[in-house]
Amino acid sequence: MELEIKVDSDAKKCVVTLEGEIDVYTAPRLKDSLVDVIEGGCSFVIIDMGNVAFIDSSGLGVLVGALRRAKEHSGAVRLVCTRDNILKIFRITGLDKVFPIFSNVKEAAEF
Repeated sequence: MELEIKVDSDAKKCVVTLEGEIDVYTAPRLKDSLVDVIEGGCSFVIIDMGNVAFIDSSGLGVLVGALRRAKEHSGAVRLVCTRDNILKIFRITGLDKVFPIFSNVKEAAEF
């Protein structure tokens, strides 16, 4: 499966909507998109993973890298995720303590 990436931005806040699978094949494209977004001046990033069916360790690494990069620009990364299989991966890895996870974009956008 492929990964669709859509970026909507307003001033310093961007919503990156993902659909598909984040794995070793699609993670490099996601990384490039997130680097472009953050380096382009959007340091507060909301990543909507509501339509992500699968994520592996390479995808998790990309998200951690984006968080690090955003913090270097005094920003933040927030995740939107409601899928149990994806949330379970964040709980198992302890990344649910690193990333704020919200059930919808509206909640995540309240910085």
